[in-house]
Amino acid sequence: MTLPLQGQAAVDQLLDLLDLRKVDAATFVGESPQTGAQRVFGGQVAGQALVAAGRTVDPDRLVHSLHGYFVRPGDPTVPITFTVEHIRDGRSFSVRRSTAQQHGKTIFFMSASFQVPEKGLDHHTPAPEGVPAPEDVATMLDWVERYPERMAMFKSSPQAVDVRYVGVPGWVPPGDRGAEPLQRVWMRINGKLPDDPLIHACALTYASDLSLLDAVLSTHGEVWGPGGVIGASLDHALWLHRPFRADEWFLYDSVSPSASGSRGLASGRMFTRDGRHIASAVQEGLLRKIGA
Repeated sequence: MTLPLQGQAAVDQLLDLLDLRKVDAATFVGESPQTGAQRVFGGQVAGQALVAAGRTVDPDRLVHSLHGYFVRPGDPTVPITFTVEHIRDGRSFSVRRSTAQQHGKTIFFMSASFQVPEKGLDHHTPAPEGVPAPEDVATMLDWVERYPERMAMFKSSPQAVDVRYVGVPGWVPPGDRGAEPLQRVWMRINGKLPDDPLIHACALTYASDLSLLDAVLSTHGEVWGPGGVIGASLDHALWLHRPFRADEWFLYDSVSPSASGSRGLASGRMFTRDGRHIASAVQEGLLRKIGA
C-alpha cells in the first residue's frame, strides 16, 4: 500500500504550513497540503490563524487562550489570507483577532490572548490512572491494516501527528465500536519541532481538532462515514495552562456532556506523561446521521 508522509517528513510539511508568508505587518498568507481532501482541515486553519496572531505579538508574551469559529469550508486548492487586528496591548496581556479569508469571504476567525509569564497559585486535577502507555496502544497504521477499506481516509488525513486511540477509533465500520462515555487518545507531533513556544502552541492547536468530536460519537457507539455520522467543527476553544512540548506524548482525555439538535459538545483535557495538565479544549460540532 502507498502510505502518506510519515515522521519528520510529515512534520516538516506541517512546519511549512505554519510558516506563513508575511505581506505586511497585519497580513499573512498560508497554503494547504494537496492531499485530495475536499476541504481544509480545521486544525490547520486554526493553527495558521494563531501563527498570524502570534507574529504580531512580543515573543515574550505566550498564548494562553484562543476561541475560534469555523464559518465556511476552506478550499485547499487556493491560498488563505489571514488579517490580524490589534485589539489591545496592555502591561501584561495582548489580544488579537485573526481572520482567515478565501474568495473574498471569511472562512474562520479567532480571538487569541497572550500573557507575560507570571507566578501565582498553581493546582490542577490529577491525570487519569490506569491508562496504557502510548507504546502499548495500537498505532493508526495498525488500525488501517485491520480495515484496509479505510486507507483512502488515512492517506488524506494529517500524519504529522502520531494519534493512538486507547479505545476504538471513530472511523471503524458501523457496529465495530461500542458505546463508551470517555475517549482517551495519546498524541504527539511525530518528529522534532523547533524550540519556539508559539510553534508548539500552534502545533497543539492543530492536533486538538483531530479527535475531539469523536467523544460525542463514542457516547453512542457511533462512527464517522457511511452508515454513521457526517460532521464538521463549528467552534473551538483552547486554553494553555503550562509549558509543554507538542512533540512529546500527551494524553487527550475527552468526554461529551451534551448532544442535541444535530450538534454535539465535547471537552478534553491534555496531560503529559508525568501527569501535568497542560491544556483544555472545548468544541461544538455539527453531526448528522447519514445512510450506508
